[in-house]
Amino acid sequence: MTVLVACFGNVLRADDGVGVVIGEQLLSGPLPDVARVLEVGIGGLRLVQELLAGGIHALLVVDAVDLGRHPGSVMVQVPEVLDVQTLGPDARRDALADMHLATPSRALMMARALGVLPEVTLVVGVQTQDTDEPRHGLSATTARAVPVAVAQIMTLLAEHADGA
Repeated sequence: MTVLVACFGNVLRADDGVGVVIGEQLLSGPLPDVARVLEVGIGGLRLVQELLAGGIHALLVVDAVDLGRHPGSVMVQVPEVLDVQTLGPDARRDALADMHLATPSRALMMARALGVLPEVTLVVGVQTQDTDEPRHGLSATTARAVPVAVAQIMTLLAEHADGA
């Protein structure tokens, strides 16, 4: 079994690329044997396809977040994932119609609908300050959060390696 680290982000929109940068940092160093890093970019459907292949014990989603915290803050959350079964037929169709699944929440919703969302699913988020600017590269504040997020992910990988 595997702990999958899915790194979301758009590297062409400033701090929105922080998940991808974190994934690159993780891949440049040693990882526990149970860990696999997947750069999702903005195509959440790729994450759903990986989950459909099976063998994933735990999922760590890495992305930029805006929770009103101090820029550069790193936080770990259990995501609230919409259960499309609670929606009426029209709303369910609309919720599942986007096949790009560009945001983690939409990809997680689809994974849950397909019954492949791991019981252990966490979001490692970095509070960013600039995700709208069309430019390549992180702000200095967000860049300083990258090693903090990498350390947090390594801690989570160690915690969840036993169940894998």
